[in-house]
Amino acid sequence: MQIRELDLKELLMAYEVVSQLRTSLSYDEFEDLVYEMQPMCYKMLGIMERDKLVTYAGVAIQTNLYDKRHLFVFDLVTDEAYRGKGYGKMMLAYLHDYAKVGMCENIVLSSGFAREEAHCFYEKNGFVKKSFVFLKSIE
Repeated sequence: MQIRELDLKELLMAYEVVSQLRTSLSYDEFEDLVYEMQPMCYKMLGIMERDKLVTYAGVAIQTNLYDKRHLFVFDLVTDEAYRGKGYGKMMLAYLHDYAKVGMCENIVLSSGFAREEAHCFYEKNGFVKKSFVFLKSIE
């Protein structure tokens, strides 16, 4: 088992796991968005079992007025065949250390209302619900 940064040559492997969370995202959209997020230092991190990606985290260190310097977790997903085996918890521990090294004050993430099982997982791992995220579509 190894936790490491994925490179852009591994986008297809990353997509195979990310698409289990972002079900409406096509591979082409995923690829375009990952490239577009590069200026914000978006990192693709993965837990590998041999040459198989089992857990993916898409993160970036950001700064704003309310969370100060923080690690924002855009995506965190474990391949459905590996769920319930501690990989998510392992990734959160890695992200904690990653944020510390990056001199962050917090780890921040957003999770949809329907993902109640994920909410329990985050709370069990020390996260607290802090706010609602509001979205308005630009038509």
